[in-house]
Amino acid sequence: MEVSKASIQKAVANNIISEQQGVDLYNFFQAESQHTPAFTFTHILYYLGGLIAIGAMTLFMNLGWEQFGGLGIVFISLLYAGVGLKLANSLAHKNLVIPAGICATFVVCLTPLAIYGFQQWLGLWPDDDTVYRQFHTRIKWLWLYMELGTLMTGLIIAWRYKFPFLIMPIAVTLWYISMDVVMLIIDQDDIWNSHTWEFRAKVSMYFGILMTLLAFWVDIRSRHTADYAFWLYLFGVIAFWGGLSSQHSDSELSKFLYFCINLAMVGLGAFLVRKVFVIFGALGSCFYLGHLASNVFKDSWLFPIALTAIGLGVVYAGIWWQKNEIKITRKARHVLPKPLQELLDKKLG
Repeated sequence: MEVSKASIQKAVANNIISEQQGVDLYNFFQAESQHTPAFTFTHILYYLGGLIAIGAMTLFMNLGWEQFGGLGIVFISLLYAGVGLKLANSLAHKNLVIPAGICATFVVCLTPLAIYGFQQWLGLWPDDDTVYRQFHTRIKWLWLYMELGTLMTGLIIAWRYKFPFLIMPIAVTLWYISMDVVMLIIDQDDIWNSHTWEFRAKVSMYFGILMTLLAFWVDIRSRHTADYAFWLYLFGVIAFWGGLSSQHSDSELSKFLYFCINLAMVGLGAFLVRKVFVIFGALGSCFYLGHLASNVFKDSWLFPIALTAIGLGVVYAGIWWQKNEIKITRKARHVLPKPLQELLDKKLG
């Protein structure tokens, strides 16, 4: 539920609250939401500027930086990190939480570059043909030291500053580790082999489950504070759903099980109020229905009619749920553990 200025004005017009109470209530909600990311022009500028700066030192890094050598890269990374921390502290003292968090995140994102330069400087980099600009585009075991260092730095800075956006590089790094650690196990000359691909998909799927469980634990622990679980949920679901969707099976039963898992994701997303589950669950469900239409029932004229009936049935189920939601959810919450009740109360009211 979102409370806008217009809805408060309607409450005043209907004599539910006085005009002064409406002004006070609006000012209160505005102050409360100041530090919550929203689709406002100010926040768009914050994140656009921050992502440009982060992208400059990560995704858009070019080969020109290699001419500085390892020591030069380390020095420049530390200089940038010092400026980033200085800005983060200054903005935090001014109670500008979102830009402060972006600046702190910028520092974490510099860590793999600094470690890469350090390894180059000491002559420990094992592959002269691999350069830093490939870090975000290539899957290699060489990145593991950089990723572990980034993970450690991210955890330390997140513990120090406690900005929710700092979880983003931690979640991305965990996702990268899940892909790169496989390269230590498999035969890299046989990377596109079907068995190797299925193994990588399974690793991604199981790692995604673990990250999603970690996100749920964080969600419970931070139920009285900010949303620290968002990025962990996002990359956990991406890793799980990507691995699940990459599994190969000729069995219709397995494909139907895939459909059921995606439907369960939609339900779980509605339960936890996490859109990422709903989006990917809906995508997977559409893929399965597309498979039925193009392969299983491609010559059946009854299939579109049956699917239409199912769709209308789902709409009717939504109408029934709307009428009974409050009664059902109240009864269901009484059997849940107290921390989970408090989490749902915060999200759903």
